[in-house]
Amino acid sequence: MGRILAIDFGKVRTGIAVTDELQIIASGLTTVDTKKLISFLIDYVKIESVELFLVGEPKQMNNDPSESEVLILPFLEKLQKSIPQIPVKRVDERFTSKMAFQTMIDSGMSKKKRQNKALVDEISATLILQSYLYSK
Repeated sequence: MGRILAIDFGKVRTGIAVTDELQIIASGLTTVDTKKLISFLIDYVKIESVELFLVGEPKQMNNDPSESEVLILPFLEKLQKSIPQIPVKRVDERFTSKMAFQTMIDSGMSKKKRQNKALVDEISATLILQSYLYSK
């Protein structure tokens, strides 16, 4: 069984989370400069077995796609061309950034650490992945 890798795509940086090989535990992996995301993923799948890419699907409250969807669609095309052997599934990512920030507060993280947007992105990717695992 391979890992599931979740992507919280952002214009500047992208949060990434992965499961263990048994697909039980979701853990934050890193945050990557979005310009380097495809090359990071290509390198990652060379050293780790990945079964599925989960990509956050930003939606508005009325279920319409968010404005950031126009940035994600070209990325999805590049991803499919670069790593065609791994399927991609979209997952609703509404409220993950707010939930990530609240998680940081609840864990007692200092205000200075909570200002680290890269950490928020990584936690958001982890929340996307956890919600998918719960739904399975």
